[in-house]
Amino acid sequence: MTIDLPTIWAGIIGLTVFLYVLLDGFDLGIGILFPFFDREGEREVMLNTVAPVWDGNETWLVLGGACLYAVFPVAYSTLLPAVYLPVIAMLCGLIFRGVAFEIRAKARRTQNLWDLAFIMGSATATFCQGMILGTLLQGIKIVDGRFAGDPFDWLSPFSVFCGLGLLVTYATLGCGWLVMKTDGDLQRRTRVLLKPSSLVLLAVIGVISLWTVLGQPAVAQRWFGGHNFVYFAPVPLLVLACVVGIFRSADSGHEARAFILMQAIIFLGYSGLLISIFPNIVPPTLSIWAASAPRSSQIFVLVGVVIILPIILAYTALAYWVFRGKVRRGDEGYH
Repeated sequence: MTIDLPTIWAGIIGLTVFLYVLLDGFDLGIGILFPFFDREGEREVMLNTVAPVWDGNETWLVLGGACLYAVFPVAYSTLLPAVYLPVIAMLCGLIFRGVAFEIRAKARRTQNLWDLAFIMGSATATFCQGMILGTLLQGIKIVDGRFAGDPFDWLSPFSVFCGLGLLVTYATLGCGWLVMKTDGDLQRRTRVLLKPSSLVLLAVIGVISLWTVLGQPAVAQRWFGGHNFVYFAPVPLLVLACVVGIFRSADSGHEARAFILMQAIIFLGYSGLLISIFPNIVPPTLSIWAASAPRSSQIFVLVGVVIILPIILAYTALAYWVFRGKVRRGDEGYH
């Protein structure tokens, strides 16, 4: 029996992208939330909640990009020209954010400027990620295995709205993280933000879902053709239940509930994306099999990933376990 390596690799890359969004999403969300918190010591506490883990979270982005380049070179060479400018802007945002994270703790006269760099870097990286997602959903023009569209095809009302939607998603995820990791007035003020952000999040999810179905007949057929709607209906219903749970958690004493429910929403949204496009890796026409590298190359890279993936998972889990618990003003961190 021949093992379907492209499907296995699609699962591995899908996992790395999912873990990146899940883990880096909340610390990008903290940068997005920075403008709402400027009392003395608040921003230091917010940064200290992610100081031990934020750079490790980005490991998944590097791993996913490297695997895509090695295993699905056709997809890489097709997707990158289509979203080249948003990718460059995203990387610049991540660089500014990382530099600001390190320097603002030592800056005195220029700390406000580094705070602004942290905010703009986080927001830029998030917005560009959302635009790339929107471009992928609306489809990329491919002829003879090559990108045949315009360099600015990524700039559309739908992709812009997806970028704004991801800003709301990461901000709500950041709220959930801060409720779980802080206490006192900072936690109380974060809970206040949960209600409006969860309502906006629900509206964003509804608009993007409806827009995608109405604008992409293939996606509509996937969701509503035959008995598919019966099978896939739990996804939007569970998303609705999770958003309601987040809204209600703002007034409850369950500190981890909002964060866990936001993780569930990301999982459900990611599942909806896979339902909409699989087995295409670059919609609407490039499948995982057509985009694959030679089988020998896939096996060679798979050996390395089988070794390194458990190591990354182990040290990531260890970091979160060691630095579990509340973070308060005066705790050791980036000072």
